[in-house]
Amino acid sequence: MTLFGTLRMIGVGSVVAQESGGAESAPDLQGMLMHHLLDGTELEFQILGRGFTIDLARFAMPPIHLGPLTIDLSPTKHIVFVVLAALLCLAVFVPMGRAVRGRYQGRAPSGLANAMEAMILYFRDEVVRRNIGHGADAYTGYILTLFFFILAMNLFGIIPFGSTPTGNFMVTGALALVTLLVVEITGLRTLGFKGYMKTIFYAPPGLHPVGQAIMLVILTPVEFLGKLTKPFALMIRLFANMLAGHTLVLSLLGMIFMFAAIGPAKWGVAGASLAMVWGIMILEVFVAFLQAYIFAMLTAVFIGLIRHAH
Repeated sequence: MTLFGTLRMIGVGSVVAQESGGAESAPDLQGMLMHHLLDGTELEFQILGRGFTIDLARFAMPPIHLGPLTIDLSPTKHIVFVVLAALLCLAVFVPMGRAVRGRYQGRAPSGLANAMEAMILYFRDEVVRRNIGHGADAYTGYILTLFFFILAMNLFGIIPFGSTPTGNFMVTGALALVTLLVVEITGLRTLGFKGYMKTIFYAPPGLHPVGQAIMLVILTPVEFLGKLTKPFALMIRLFANMLAGHTLVLSLLGMIFMFAAIGPAKWGVAGASLAMVWGIMILEVFVAFLQAYIFAMLTAVFIGLIRHAH
């Protein structure tokens, strides 16, 4: 998303027409919001001031039918940026890992590798080990992958002509589903089948058998829903925060055209709007890091909770 590209798309032509005495046409602010926030089959970008559009519908794939389930693997705008985020992580960390094992083996790395090593050690010591406990190092790779992958997707929404896949609840839902599987499989492996089933069917010891039966009836649905609400909260938190930030930015930009007909005062509205947008864009960078960190940290917390459910 770029400020000036957005301004041009949502109605600069309409404002010019109004000022020059031409036919007035109100900018489609709702269409602009939906175009930028929702998924689609078009990629728009500029090279040297010339606009280009890639129609992803030309690369549509036939759906795969598995009984009642239909899987559509056709590329969309958000899917493209999900793949780009994965490729970016690979392009950064694969050469860096090879360099650490080769050129920097036995000594501290320098430059970007040194900064990344400090961040990785922080996650290992303060996020993974602190929340998971014994045997936590086996989960460090997964937690770090979550953090950097989500961070890359978050930041893609800030660059010009980019899009934020994490503003799509299907993307955050897939991430939450993977986390749910990791957490539950971890609990099954750590506690064994009998111990794992106690995290769902729990009867407080020491109660009369009738009391235990009553507590089983009450607590079993609560415990089962608790397993689902934790990843659901991860999905909604990341989706809502990323979508809300971009909605606010685009809504503030739309104020320029809503007040375009108020005379000279419109330049004050435009200046205030752009100032607020730049401030929120800076805040969005912080939010991109924060939400990636929260998702990774809470994943570590959930893994630690089920490993120590006893």
